[in-house]
Amino acid sequence: MSGIDLHTHLAPAIDPERHPIPGLTRQEDGRLALDGRPLGPPRIYRPDELDRYREACALDEVVASVPPPFFRQGQPADATATWAAALNDGLRAAVAEHPRTTALAYLPLDHPEVAIAEYARVRGDDAWVGVVASAGGSSVSLADPALHPLWDALHADRRLLLLHPGSTPDERLDAFYLANLLGNPVETAVAAAQLVFGDVLARWPAMRVLLVHCGGCVPSVVGRWERGVETERPGLEPLREPPVTAVRRLYVDCLAHDAAAVDQAVATFGPDKLVLGSDWPFPMGSDDPRALVAHLDPALQDAVAVDNARAALGR
Repeated sequence: MSGIDLHTHLAPAIDPERHPIPGLTRQEDGRLALDGRPLGPPRIYRPDELDRYREACALDEVVASVPPPFFRQGQPADATATWAAALNDGLRAAVAEHPRTTALAYLPLDHPEVAIAEYARVRGDDAWVGVVASAGGSSVSLADPALHPLWDALHADRRLLLLHPGSTPDERLDAFYLANLLGNPVETAVAAAQLVFGDVLARWPAMRVLLVHCGGCVPSVVGRWERGVETERPGLEPLREPPVTAVRRLYVDCLAHDAAAVDQAVATFGPDKLVLGSDWPFPMGSDDPRALVAHLDPALQDAVAVDNARAALGR
């Protein structure tokens, strides 16, 4: 077997003593903490364990990004700039001795000017195979003109943008773990809707966008989006592409925990847009992402594992 897992996580190698970020400390178990709150599970601080996961799944490569606990949205712009640089320098250091682990640089979309500057800082470094940003949450609308310079750059570079839900602003979801179980797929759909109705996908077609968790709610609502355009609902501007066409520019990982949902994602986004994603090492992830597509035709399984992933990475 072979393949590329595009959705794994690692913590950055940050020394709080060398990076005097207010509230940042290291716990006795080695984890970083902000204001006393640990950031992520212990395993994300161990790149060697990610190596063992990759070997156990017979994967060629794993692509790591910092997980949502590190996004830290809502800070002032100057603090966000310092934090994003520390995250990216730390993640680059964490994967440096692990040649089959590549990485995505974090861009803070709650401050477009900071995201643009941070991309300019890391843009020429071949260590990065793409970028990651928060879907929905406190990010500005992905249709906001303030992000156009970033889309210009990602389009010119044919760079992958992985959108990962960070947090939901809906307090009703505090109970029953709904911020994750319901909030994550909804925030992903919010981000996708902004890309579709803002014509971002059609205007910057060389930018590759990957939605995690099998596209969240998008497959279930894209028909409704299409109907809204057809009936000229208030607030909708004419689009270069109808929603059902625009979403086929999006890549999605296979992390749905439901074969029928994977099949719906293939029908919605296209068989060339499904890739492997495990969400390692989080409990809501998978120990073997290929098992999530084992019901598909063997040729499509191989395409999902290798060809589609390589295309998403621009290889």
